[in-house]
Amino acid sequence: MQNSNRAFLLGPLLKGVSRSFYLTMRVLPAGMRDPVGKAYLLARAADTIADTSLIPPPQRLALLLALRERVNGITAGATSGAAHADALQRIAGEVADQQTQSDEKLLLESLDGALDVLAQLDEADRTAVREIVTTLTEGMEFDLNTFPDERSGKVAALGTWDALDRYTYLVAGCVGEFWTKMTYMHLPGTLDPALRETMYQRGVRFGKALQMVNVLRDCGKDLRIGRCYLPVTMLAQAGLAPEDLLHPGTSARARPLMFGLVRITLDHFRAAIDYTFALPRLSVRLRLACLWPILIGLETLERLVGNDDWLDPARPSKVTRNDVYRILACSTLAAPSNALLDRWFKRLLARIETRMAAIEKA
Repeated sequence: MQNSNRAFLLGPLLKGVSRSFYLTMRVLPAGMRDPVGKAYLLARAADTIADTSLIPPPQRLALLLALRERVNGITAGATSGAAHADALQRIAGEVADQQTQSDEKLLLESLDGALDVLAQLDEADRTAVREIVTTLTEGMEFDLNTFPDERSGKVAALGTWDALDRYTYLVAGCVGEFWTKMTYMHLPGTLDPALRETMYQRGVRFGKALQMVNVLRDCGKDLRIGRCYLPVTMLAQAGLAPEDLLHPGTSARARPLMFGLVRITLDHFRAAIDYTFALPRLSVRLRLACLWPILIGLETLERLVGNDDWLDPARPSKVTRNDVYRILACSTLAAPSNALLDRWFKRLLARIETRMAAIEKA
């Protein structure tokens, strides 16, 4: 029964709630799939709770904290107590019924099973999954405490660059840390033990790079639900307030700020590239799991810097499905070759930087 539950959770359900991540999961070496997949499912459930705008933020926060407490209460062979069972029933009843996507609804209704499977992990994996889910939910808690109700019509912004940098760690940098820990634990000899601290730092920057892409790409959409991740101090230097970003024509005025953040993001991506090159050339599966988000992220940034209306949610800076298929095909062939990958990365980075320089000069 446990095996069938595991197969469902890490198969059809995982595929349903994240088709792109499921592709990464399929190429992961076997030892990493269970802890990484289970961490993703629990984090996705927490994210669904945090983002269900039909439920008031204080209620979402209470449910999010209840889920975190339940995850941290899991021990090998543990059974749900009455309080924990009640928390899961509340999550299923209050949040699942609000979902328009059937896969998210099914995920929330399957939380009890997901937690039972978590309890079957060995102690080291279970501890690592608890830690990553706890950190990720701290990022979601930060969102709920920082920004107004999505339906309020108000906009709030982060105060400083340090706040944005901390946020990107909580919601993504910690994932790079977790990924590195899983690699050292389950694939000994893959990463140089002497580089452990360096690889953890690169992993954190890898995650931050991907989250910065999300912040910049989704800025226009986030503004319309009251969330401005561009810091007030940086906006003020451009003579802007968060509310100004909602007005047509502001994209050009805010572009220098965006370019500055893109350059920080590119530096993070360089650390992610170094991370990838530190993987053995024949560890193709792990390399592909790193290559895909890097290449998609860099191509997204290239579209972003060339988008004259980057703050308009009707003009998103996204790669197409065909672009993704091209990246998957080409990277599969190039993955073992440092020379091919180096040329590919340098070409993408140069195109982005050249585009920004040309626009600034015009």
